[in-house]
Amino acid sequence: MESDALFTLGDPAAAPSALAASGGAPTGTGGFDTVGSDAPLPVRMRPANLDELVGQEHLLAPGAPLRQLVGGAAPMSVILWGPPGCGKTTIAHLVARATDRRFVAMSALTAGVKDVRAVIETARRQRRSGGPPTVLFIDEVHRFSKTQQDSLLAAVEDRTVTLLAATTENPYFSIISPLLSRCVLLTLQPLTEDAVRNLLRRAVTDERGLGGAPTLAPEAEEHLVRLAGGDVRKALTALEAAASSATALGADRIDLATAEQAVDVAAVRYDRAGDAHYDVTSALIKSMRGSDVDAALHWLARMLVAGEDARFIARRLVIFASEDVGMADPVALTVATATAHAVEYVGLPEAQLNLAQAVIHLATAPKSNSATSAIGAAIRDVRAGRGGPVPRTLRDAHYPGARGLGHGTGYRYPHDDHRGVVTQQYVPDDLVGTDYYRPTEHGAERSVAARLPLLRRIVRGRSAPVAGAAGAGRGTTDATGVPAEEGGADAARKGHQ
Repeated sequence: MESDALFTLGDPAAAPSALAASGGAPTGTGGFDTVGSDAPLPVRMRPANLDELVGQEHLLAPGAPLRQLVGGAAPMSVILWGPPGCGKTTIAHLVARATDRRFVAMSALTAGVKDVRAVIETARRQRRSGGPPTVLFIDEVHRFSKTQQDSLLAAVEDRTVTLLAATTENPYFSIISPLLSRCVLLTLQPLTEDAVRNLLRRAVTDERGLGGAPTLAPEAEEHLVRLAGGDVRKALTALEAAASSATALGADRIDLATAEQAVDVAAVRYDRAGDAHYDVTSALIKSMRGSDVDAALHWLARMLVAGEDARFIARRLVIFASEDVGMADPVALTVATATAHAVEYVGLPEAQLNLAQAVIHLATAPKSNSATSAIGAAIRDVRAGRGGPVPRTLRDAHYPGARGLGHGTGYRYPHDDHRGVVTQQYVPDDLVGTDYYRPTEHGAERSVAARLPLLRRIVRGRSAPVAGAAGAGRGTTDATGVPAEEGGADAARKGHQ
């Protein structure tokens, strides 16, 4: 029976009979197959005790639920939620080693309600006769239907069985609420690169692993670490394949070429903390800015294959959507933020599809940096000390005494005008006539460029200069047919004075 975690599970149907034949003592490791010398490297290297468990430090503090679970101090039902290869089934093995408990393991991929009820009935009989408590481990529990999960409720409620369930899916969506409320949810994190590296080194030297032959070159080790992406099972499987290749070639060392050949994945020259990280990120941004969608997809792929944090990529896309696309395609920001949410919600590898869609949208969208230029110009004026007090008509007039100070006096409510726009000064005195926003003629911003001169003419009054919108300074006219002023913001300020 295949497991999504580190190890292979035994046949759940065989577990009760095996236990009965041995007088209640488990054969193997309580519902798991006995580990042989020809077992896969990830199986042979599973931790023998809690001290050998690498990662999940946030769950290993004294008195933490994970320690209580492994030590058998409390019969609590637990759901382990985490990505593949983070140690969910490893924890199940450690629980199985507790000698005072009967342990039964099954996978939701092959087990059904009949199997679950058989285990519960056996556990109930043993409990009544004073036998050991039963721990039921269900891997891939999210594969169970609602009805199958319902069959566990009563037994978990009265502790006929202590449920230990593992899932890679968000339990708030994949596990029914009544079952979730009866269990403690423990969230496991992907292993860090340092944790994966330490496990690889342990597997190379440990007698359960390679026993020191062959050795692993540093560059090959880094390739396997990057390839794993926090999945220790993937790292150990790749190490075993590389070791077999090296042995077949008569080599006593696994070099980078052997590691690449063994796993059929070329090493990506990418350092997440060095120059390559910034260079490739820069290439992605500049390719999208240049509207080269194919180049942008290449750099995205390089970042993904190298194990770059998908959340980092998503953040860069959100920034780009406003910095380089902006008002030319306002939908771009919605696409980018939705992609960032999808990355958090879905995770890799599937989230690469969301990232690719966003990169394609952003690379092929019309471009405008008008928002970037506008806020930059406004910030420069503020830092230069330009501005002055808020006009009295715009000041807050809600608190007692504000009207006596003249706050809000003379304010004109735009919605009272049939156009929705009125003549009124909204900026400090020394910024009257200043144009920060200069729309382009690209994409959706073209309609804004046509509308903006009229808006500025109405707001500033007929005596105010017309803002330099699209075509300003070239003798063009605004939407009302009034000639645009030349000279940009400086000339506009002089005209007002």
